[in-house]
Amino acid sequence: MPYNIADLFEHTVDAVPDRLCVIDRDRTFTFAELDARANQFGHYLESAGVGPGDHVGIYAVNSEQWVTAMLGCLKVRAVPINVNYRYVEDELAHIISNAGLVACVFDQTFATRLSHVAGESPDLRTFVHIEDDSGEDAVGLLGSVPFDEAVAAGSPERDFPARSGDDHYVIYTGGTTGLPKGVVWRSEDIYFALGQGIDAVTGERVASEFTKAEQAAASETGMVFCIIPPLMHGAAQIATMSQWFIGTTIVLLPKFEPDLVWDLVDQHGINAMLITGDAIGRPLIEALEAEPERWDASSFFVLSSSAALFSQSVKDRFLERFPNLIITDSIGSTEGGFNGITYAAKGQAIEGGGPTVDPGPDVVVLDDDLRPIEPGDDRIGRLARSGNIPIGYHNDPVKTAETFVEVDGRRYAVAGDFARWTPEGRLVMLGRGTVSINSGGEKIFPEEVEQALKSHPAVFDCIVVGVPDERWGQRVAAVVHFRDGHDATVEELADHARTHVAGYKVPRELHRVDSIQRSPSGKPDYPWAKRLAESGEHLASS
Repeated sequence: MPYNIADLFEHTVDAVPDRLCVIDRDRTFTFAELDARANQFGHYLESAGVGPGDHVGIYAVNSEQWVTAMLGCLKVRAVPINVNYRYVEDELAHIISNAGLVACVFDQTFATRLSHVAGESPDLRTFVHIEDDSGEDAVGLLGSVPFDEAVAAGSPERDFPARSGDDHYVIYTGGTTGLPKGVVWRSEDIYFALGQGIDAVTGERVASEFTKAEQAAASETGMVFCIIPPLMHGAAQIATMSQWFIGTTIVLLPKFEPDLVWDLVDQHGINAMLITGDAIGRPLIEALEAEPERWDASSFFVLSSSAALFSQSVKDRFLERFPNLIITDSIGSTEGGFNGITYAAKGQAIEGGGPTVDPGPDVVVLDDDLRPIEPGDDRIGRLARSGNIPIGYHNDPVKTAETFVEVDGRRYAVAGDFARWTPEGRLVMLGRGTVSINSGGEKIFPEEVEQALKSHPAVFDCIVVGVPDERWGQRVAAVVHFRDGHDATVEELADHARTHVAGYKVPRELHRVDSIQRSPSGKPDYPWAKRLAESGEHLASS
């Protein structure tokens, strides 16, 4: 059984061809219709000389064309490469060069920027643009073909050569902490690590490549699931694919706007949403609280968060509005796959650290000698995962050797997160070691302090970083966006945090800002916050 991502999608198409597959603004497509469009785009790529293993960039906001391009690539065994639409030219040039793109699908509005750096890959000759009202001259600048013309030029037949579970799936990540890196997965491995080939709740593996399609066919109607984060990030891509495998209808929106999300819930009867922590969750619930009678949200019963901190205080506000809401908080990484999951309940206590989750299959905590720490041993170690893990980083053997290590014949992905076991065998997630703070020899993980601060009623959002300190080496600085009409002193924040974390972890200085800088997926921009704090900008007290 190949467990190929394109094959798995096609199995669901065959099982529920007439079920609604995707909703993109005023455009809708059934599974059979989207499959035919992806076949057409795949054949267009073949006619342009794109073949197995070739890398095709997708440089666009969420749209039907984004997912059609992704599926079209996978069908011809080419590799879709996610390109962050917020990249400046240097970052864009790096990913074009590093990935060695041979083709690029892009929103017309990005034509000028793309034309400045397209030469970074000598093989990049095929350009397809998604038309918009920007007025950018994609045809003149790049010789680009409109997306719908490219689709119309290809055959809708599904007559591609056999695929393999060894086919590559690449996700570029890490733009806020360095130049973007391409994580290379085998199709089979990413399916079992992230795509629900192993059930996140039960830990059971599928019996065959047809298991999910059979589940889809067994249900008269599928769920309606809104993907809010950008598809240029792995969490949104994998969530979309794994939901499609079970026959779910996916609703896309090009840009996150809280009112628009609730409009879509009301209009389409959305049952579930994917968010990335507080960055999306907080404005969503506040919009609903501000106008509680504006929308019919009675269809909504599942909220899934991944890839960023989702604080208990925000979860409680959702549960106040939706008492029967199922909230899941999944922990994982592009390099390590699924690490664990927790279900939220109202008023859950904040434990010492970040989120506390039930571990996923093959998840371990390694000590400094890369030896597994047994559950119940509360030493802090590096979170790792074995089993279905990536091949490595594209074109980066040094970083690959650092992240993917072998111990006693067993290979682990060690992405840089720290964790510890609870006495009950659950995992307390402590965050990335690369942003940890060392104060007087004590290691402080920003996420646990951020979680404590976000439970303060005046705090809308925050990032915690370390700044130089003559006595302690580093001290904790909080960069805080307060709620409108609210404020707090650093002493008040410290007193509040001290009820949740040890005294040495509380903030010693406060920087007030009008907004917190994050990636479109909601991940905090720690380098930005550190530069701001070290510059003394917006320093309120110390």
